[in-house]
Amino acid sequence: MAELRSVFAQHLAQTSPFPIALDITRAEGCHLYTRDGKRYLDLVAGLAVNNTGHRHPKVIAAIKEQLDHYLHVIPYGEFIQEAQVRYAERLTGLLPPGLDSVYFVNSGTEANEAALKLAKRITGRTRLVACHKSYHGSTHGSLSITGNEEKKYRNRPLLPDVDFITFNVPEDLRYIDEHCAAVVVETIQGDAGVRIPDVSWMQALRKRCSETGAMLIFDEVQTGFGRTGSLFAFEQFGAVPDILVLGKALGGGMPMGAFVSSGEWMALFTHHPVLGHITTFGGHPVNCAAGMAALEVLLNEGLVENARRMGMLFQELLVHPSILEVRGTGLMLAVDLGAADKVQRVVQGCLERGVLGFWFLSCPTAFRIAPPLCISEEQVRVACTAIKQELDRL
Repeated sequence: MAELRSVFAQHLAQTSPFPIALDITRAEGCHLYTRDGKRYLDLVAGLAVNNTGHRHPKVIAAIKEQLDHYLHVIPYGEFIQEAQVRYAERLTGLLPPGLDSVYFVNSGTEANEAALKLAKRITGRTRLVACHKSYHGSTHGSLSITGNEEKKYRNRPLLPDVDFITFNVPEDLRYIDEHCAAVVVETIQGDAGVRIPDVSWMQALRKRCSETGAMLIFDEVQTGFGRTGSLFAFEQFGAVPDILVLGKALGGGMPMGAFVSSGEWMALFTHHPVLGHITTFGGHPVNCAAGMAALEVLLNEGLVENARRMGMLFQELLVHPSILEVRGTGLMLAVDLGAADKVQRVVQGCLERGVLGFWFLSCPTAFRIAPPLCISEEQVRVACTAIKQELDRL
């Protein structure tokens, strides 16, 4: 309705001058529905949030059940809340030794902030190393380790003592030394246009951090929970982090982040000073209930395997003279057209055909494919047909 659109523009703070501005009234599975009765096949999944699809019945049931017990009762960590405890137990039970203690927070960027604090506390060091073209969040600490100056220059000064290396370049590992508190790496670079490192580089990175005593932090905010065809992307590289950062799909569609490390290291936040990290709403019981249900759906309904198969189908079908490359693994894909104006035309054209796509801010020559992991073969074919029809119009 016109009145609602006007209020949206006037009173809701915007992030760009050109929002998509679909007026969403309902979402189910892999589809979004607008007030004017249109249906859109969602290839974005809330930017890798809705891995189990929109409003999965088991997630909705878990939310409703928790609502009947209690909502927020106290800031994080003071009470035993079953939804928190059970989710922490289930999540850490799926992770390697040394990742046995989870701290739930509100978002991926907060999880990165807290992970940096923990690394400094463990090592007593201050220097941080991150990668060029990385993205770790928009708060000051997370932005400090984001390797995109266009996102940063209006917010300086940021954290001092931060250096950048080039992702997947072995020679740059020499810059990791005994002064480093942490090296922060996206297991697969997302906003850079889905860049997958070599297994050898990841293992050399792990070795270098172990040799120098630097904490290795893997940011799996976007790659976690089946998105890349394994439950966590680091499983594909034979390298285990000291601190694991999670977000997006962690909450099953509810806002949530977490960082995971050893119980021994996490205990450092409890003293000198107490409340070394504190969050009011982190680990909200409704969000934990939703996340736990979504995790069980991923594991029990074959969605991780489906992500592998449907990702391969996308790559098989997306062959066109205008496509320079389809990069990625599972349902974390980038379709590179070599020109930003082509990307904008294809994304807008697909939207008009009822297929929602999105671009990369740090890689404007490509658009992303990151649908819910429950997407079907038929839906993949519908999406690829729409994309190729728009490519034919370039």
